[in-house]
Amino acid sequence: MSMLQFFIAVDVTVVNIALPSIGAEFETDGHTLTWVVVGYTVTGGGMLMLGGRLGDLLGRRRVLLLGTGLFGAASLLAGLAPTFSLLVVARLAQGAGEAIALPAAMAVVVLTFPEGPRRTRALGVWAAVASCGLVLGFVLSGFLTAHLGWRWIFLVSVPFVLVVMVAAVLLVERDRPLAEDAPPLDLPGALLLTACPLLLTFGVVEAGEPGTPAWVVVAALAGAVAAGAGSVRVEARARNPLLPLRFLAHRTRVTANVTTMLLSGGLSTSFLLFTFHLQDRSGVGPLGAGLLMLPLAVSLIAFSVLVPRLVGRWGARVCVLAGLGSTAAAMGVIALVSAVGAGAAAMVPAMLLIAAGMAFGLVGLQYVAVSGVTDDDAGIASGVQRAADQLGGATGVAVCVGVGFAPALHSFDPFLVAALLATAGLVAGGVVALRMPEPDPAGAASSEVPEQAG
Repeated sequence: MSMLQFFIAVDVTVVNIALPSIGAEFETDGHTLTWVVVGYTVTGGGMLMLGGRLGDLLGRRRVLLLGTGLFGAASLLAGLAPTFSLLVVARLAQGAGEAIALPAAMAVVVLTFPEGPRRTRALGVWAAVASCGLVLGFVLSGFLTAHLGWRWIFLVSVPFVLVVMVAAVLLVERDRPLAEDAPPLDLPGALLLTACPLLLTFGVVEAGEPGTPAWVVVAALAGAVAAGAGSVRVEARARNPLLPLRFLAHRTRVTANVTTMLLSGGLSTSFLLFTFHLQDRSGVGPLGAGLLMLPLAVSLIAFSVLVPRLVGRWGARVCVLAGLGSTAAAMGVIALVSAVGAGAAAMVPAMLLIAAGMAFGLVGLQYVAVSGVTDDDAGIASGVQRAADQLGGATGVAVCVGVGFAPALHSFDPFLVAALLATAGLVAGGVVALRMPEPDPAGAASSEVPEQAG
């Protein structure tokens, strides 16, 4: 499961350093190139709840194999894409494959280990592998782009995806036979919950483009609001809702997922700011930029080994607040480095702080977000948590980087604007995290949802 998580995480960041090369081959400007990053994360995030629900209804091994196969086929298509449009389509398909496979994989991990220290350690491994995949994506991207070409950043994952599929067949427990009277899937809810973040991100990204008509932006944002409101109405009436509203009555999980969105927005913004500073301002090539991310990768591994022990000793909330504070401090360093025009090496302190922010924040939040789950709702709980992570990152990039680097604000330092917006989100995350209850290690946290709420 962690190998699948690793390569899915790699695909979130592996394109960043390769973007200039992709743009040069397809003669595409930087604004349009953002869809290679955002299209993947938004589609994946928007469909994660659907993937989680599919795992609960159809069986986790079936859904795991379906999503992993789709992810592998889309990776092959992305590596062979003859046009930029087809590359974006492949990235959207990769996001869909991730959304189907990842909640099932995380649910397998959660249900295999009982709540308490064993699950904390398991989720620590899971989060460490994901975080290393995100960071090593930069290193891998730099090496492959410099020596083999950008297409190999997608092709390299195909054989490993096949290994995961074979291992899943051999190691993951078989699903129960499908019941003939199984409840129907909530397709209207799935469409609305997917359309909402897609329209929101499209509107925010296009708002920073001078040539985009104002009515297009307004229509996209209005559509996002309408889809969000419609999804609430549909889910309240559906026989088998994709996201049961009683899930939102669980205060511990809801606050954890909101905090995850705000933290992931800052973390994803920092990755792009690192890339832009190293390549555009410091003139470092793809391979050099990838290697300069190694301090982040090494320190992240060290923190990820330490944090699961501290979650049990300090509590998840303290670790989450430490992660938010470290990420906010990193934003301050990024803004300062940009303001004084320092070289590439000056970004290393910010990288170390981001590593601490990822390890402390994400491990603590993942533990809280799946507290009290059962076999019936482990998939949807995992899907919502992953959706919060993905959508928070995509929205953070769209807002912070999209606004910070918008032509309309050319008189301001884009790094400073992006860092300030990200910091504001992190402060809001800290306020939410302060109200986050500590989960009961024995699983009592699930009792927050009244029996009659279902």
